[in-house]
Amino acid sequence: MRTDPAEAAAAILSGVGGPANVTSVAHCMTRLRLGLADPARVREEALRAVPGVLGVVVDGDAYQVVLGPGVVARVTGEFEALVGGRAPADCEARTGGRAPQEGGTSTAGQLAAQGAALKEAQRRRNATPVKLALRRVANIFVPLIPALIGCGILAGCNGLLVNAGWLPAITPALTGVASAFMTLIAVFVGHNTAKEFGGTPVLGGAVAAIVVYPGVVKVTAFGVALSPGQGGVLGALAAALLGTYIEKWCRGRIPPALDVLLTPTLTILLAGLATLYGLMFVAGALSTAIGTAANWLLATTGALAGLVLGGLFLPLVMLGLHQALIPIHATLIEQQGHTVLLPLLAMAGAGQVGAAVAVYVRLRHDTSLRTTIRSALPAGLLGVGEPLIYGVSLPLGRPFLTACVGGAAGGAFVGLFAMLGDPVGATAIGPSGWALFPLLAGRGGMATSLAVYGGGLLTGYVVGFLATYAVGLTSASTGAPGSGRPNGLGPRQD
Repeated sequence: MRTDPAEAAAAILSGVGGPANVTSVAHCMTRLRLGLADPARVREEALRAVPGVLGVVVDGDAYQVVLGPGVVARVTGEFEALVGGRAPADCEARTGGRAPQEGGTSTAGQLAAQGAALKEAQRRRNATPVKLALRRVANIFVPLIPALIGCGILAGCNGLLVNAGWLPAITPALTGVASAFMTLIAVFVGHNTAKEFGGTPVLGGAVAAIVVYPGVVKVTAFGVALSPGQGGVLGALAAALLGTYIEKWCRGRIPPALDVLLTPTLTILLAGLATLYGLMFVAGALSTAIGTAANWLLATTGALAGLVLGGLFLPLVMLGLHQALIPIHATLIEQQGHTVLLPLLAMAGAGQVGAAVAVYVRLRHDTSLRTTIRSALPAGLLGVGEPLIYGVSLPLGRPFLTACVGGAAGGAFVGLFAMLGDPVGATAIGPSGWALFPLLAGRGGMATSLAVYGGGLLTGYVVGFLATYAVGLTSASTGAPGSGRPNGLGPRQD
């Protein structure tokens, strides 16, 4: 059934407590990200029952409503219109004066409630300064993902045309269109960094622009001439962050009459000099080390590295620690044109899909849970795994672990080919699963990259399915006679 963006936005707004409770609205490739004044006003059951909502992820005072690719952009536009220009009564009118209600006794509903409880407990245990810092890193880079995806796909298509010798009059234009954003990505990182940390965004962009300015070749730092782009996104982030702190320091000390002139001047001057004579050199060395380490890791221990990365990525997502990888992916894409880590990590989703299918087959009498799996599987195949994680595998327990086993097997498969000289990378971050196919790149050409990545997905599906089917469900989970708790929804004893 096709989701109506206006109705979905109105129902979501009602579920999160109305316009007065919304402090910020943004979206990434699959999620509507909301900042809330009072999270206690959220009716999570109502949110989950909204047609088109695939899942809800709680992150501190922020709520992430998983809607899926394409749908999220349309719903976000309608949601922003409701928040910005209409009263709460408008929202209630569009949903008939009430929010959708979830069935209270279904197996799927109970599993979703268990998943929500697990998420909340995990959130409380992990509300640390490190987690807050990772959230801020995500806020800087997530808004850039749509441009990374679009430019990545164009770069891949252009590469095919160049290799085939087709349309030689068009490929230079496509190169410019696909490469311009990556050439200036430092400016966007600087803009978002200043915005996230409370500075003036354009000043953050101005300071970060120094990193990519061609004229830096005339500047010598530590006895070595600088090069445009040295330090990349890491240098831009550090430069903008330093500029933000300098700006705040100036605002508190410069008289108001002179603030408009001196604060931006001192911010750009001081942060700019520090960037040229320190940050670019340090960030450049760090960026080079990241690229060298990633290549060495796959070339020498590819199968083992893939097994570890593919097996641990689902727990990283659950803990929110996967956000720390975003600047690493961006650095690799900027340096090498693709990130070799993302295809390995994407195998975790394949293990999750295989585990979900096994649960579907084993629990053939549980129509409610099977309905949930059927609705969530298409999103899972496209790399949106939250509905399956929080609605199926994590509440059941063992299927989450066997999904990790499937992810480890798929990662080992892709990593093995990297050891054999055929590493597979992704030209953009964000998509995974089947959605990553158009973004693949590799040393062996597109056909080899597609075959290796597809083989990894198939391995993850099969191993995740077999592991879950064999040991991923208790006798009570399958509704065996004498278990004492139908469908394994009571307290776990294993």
